[in-house]
Amino acid sequence: MFYYISGKLALANPNTAVIDAGGVGYKLTISENTYNSLPPRHTVDAPIAKLYTYLAVREDGIELFGFASETELSSFKMLLSVSGVGPKAAISILSLLTPEKFALAVCTEDRKTISKANGIGPKTAARIILELKDKLMKETDLDAAANASIESVAPLKTNSGKLSEAQDALMVLGYSRNEALNVLKNIDTQALDLEEIIKKALKLLMK
Repeated sequence: MFYYISGKLALANPNTAVIDAGGVGYKLTISENTYNSLPPRHTVDAPIAKLYTYLAVREDGIELFGFASETELSSFKMLLSVSGVGPKAAISILSLLTPEKFALAVCTEDRKTISKANGIGPKTAARIILELKDKLMKETDLDAAANASIESVAPLKTNSGKLSEAQDALMVLGYSRNEALNVLKNIDTQALDLEEIIKKALKLLMK
């Protein structure tokens, strides 16, 4: 029904955005990642925002969802295709993970990271991986997703070396300090670059 809605950003919080388009205020449920992508609200005039939309029609009502990018909308639709995953659970996952980090978590079978989303347990995380891994592996450049994730979480410019950088990245991705240290002990960090270390560590943590 709607592909996107563009207009003045009348209201925004981590769960909801209201866009005034043609004098009509459209209320959209959004993820925290979309909220963080919205233009600054502390201006004299209301800023212009554009959100890609998904209209969910259920027995108990109709709800409009908004996304900062077509990639996030695609991830949302993909999650809805998983049995037992509804709009609320999908938004919860996309509030925790960007589309790139979500793809990386699925492709590396990182159930722990996915299950950190509110309302998502280990069984649901495992089902998401089972039903989406093959599809995401075909559609996603895993190396690019890993690099995007690493660049956003790893302190690439420190004096503490690759081991410390890899440990910090794994901790930001949801693993404890001990888990990170234990897995990194089994990796030749001197022979690999940072991206390779983290990807190898993630694979070991999934075993």
